[in-house]
Parts: sequence; C-alpha cells; structure tokens
Amino acid sequence: MYVFKHSINRMSDAFYWPTIDLLLWGLTVSYAKSLSPTSSQNVILMVVSGILLWLVVWRGQYEISVNLLEELWSRNLINMFVSPLKLSEWVISTVLLSFIKAFASVIFASFVAYGLYKVEIFSFGFYLIPFMILLFMTGWWVGFFVAGLIFRYGTRVEQFAWSMIYIIAPFSVIYYPLAILPSWAQKIAMFVPTSYIFEGAREVIYKGTVDPKKLLISFVLNSIYLILSLIFLKKSFDKTLEKGLVKVL
Repeated sequence: MYVFKHSINRMSDAFYWPTIDLLLWGLTVSYAKSLSPTSSQNVILMVVSGILLWLVVWRGQYEISVNLLEELWSRNLINMFVSPLKLSEWVISTVLLSFIKAFASVIFASFVAYGLYKVEIFSFGFYLIPFMILLFMTGWWVGFFVAGLIFRYGTRVEQFAWSMIYIIAPFSVIYYPLAILPSWAQKIAMFVPTSYIFEGAREVIYKGTVDPKKLLISFVLNSIYLILSLIFLKKSFDKTLEKGLVKVL
C-alpha cells in the first residue's frame, strides 16, 4: 500500500488505464449506436459493464504476480522469506491487497462510466456480488499460476504477469455473446469460468435475471483451478527453496 501511494506506475494502472478504456470503447459504441438509431442503450451498458467487470479479473491477477516481481526487481525476495513469513501468509496478504485495490479501481471507474455514459454498474443489483466474487477467483488462480512460473523460471517469464490473463480473454466473451465464437472456440469457452459470468451479465441486462447454473459452473471451475494453482505455487516455491532463492532472477 505504501508503494501504491508513491508510485505513478501503480496509480496509472489503477485509475488512468481504466479511464482510457472507458473513453475509447464507450465512444466507439456511442458512435456505432448513432449510425443505427434503433440500437438499444443496452449495447452501451453491455460494453461498459464488460470493461468494469473485466477490471476485477485484471486487478486480481495483476496484484499477485506483479507484487512478486517487485520483490525480485528490488532483490528483496530473500529478505522477505528469510523472515518468519509463511508462503500461506504471503498468499493471503496478496489476495487481500488485490481485493482492496480492485475495489478502489472499480469504484473510480464506475463514477467515470456514470459521468460519461449514465451507466450504473449497480444496476445488476444482487447479482453483482456473485459476479465479483467469481471474477476475483479467476484473477487469483491466474495470478498464482503466474507466480508459480516466476518462482520456477524467474524474471525470464515476467511478461506473463501482464499477458497471461489475456489468453482467456477471447474465450471470456466479455463484449460479445458466446454464439458468435467459432464452434471450436465455444468448446474451449466451456472450460473458462469467466465466460459464464459475462454471459450471465448479458442475461441480467436483457432479461433481468440469470441462470443459477451458470454461476454454479463458474464456481466449480474456479474452485478447481484455484486449488490446482495453489498446489503448483507450493511445489514451485519448494523447488525454489531447494535451488536457493538467490537463483530466482
């Protein structure tokens, strides 16, 4: 949190880039809507809410993987784990930190979205709670998987801290319905927990309700992936201890 307050890079990630995304995508959709007067306001709501909900996934993953990278960049990894700090305590702290920062980013972006397009993320009502929880879970298991890779291979794979989450983005159907994907991509999307959330969000927008099965499937998939990612993280950390933390560069 201290670094966050004093880092322009961290502040821009949390507030600047979400604002740019809202401006670019929102204005693009507004222009497309002006070309088709019969199009619904729901189109803008669908795209803008997609940006806000994806922000939860992004922040959840980013805080875990980049926090570990910063310990490597500052040569502080050995100092951190030579202390009585347990790996489980580090996991819990990064999860809490990602929640706090994601919450701040989403609240800020929600005000921007309302000011620019009169879009209210809270129009999802009660469904916003399970959506947020499940999206956080996705961000966490991706973040822990990347952290495991970093423990194993060091800064050689640091690019995954920014790019790994976008591997599942096309299959998450953030801005478009699942049916628009090719049949092979739809089969992959069935194993991507975020696809059920964004499909469910569109159901809320157009029907006012969501199929509970979508939430259940997303939760089961997220739980499996989260457990597997934590196992991978623990094994990677143990392997790193065998080699010596000084080797992680």
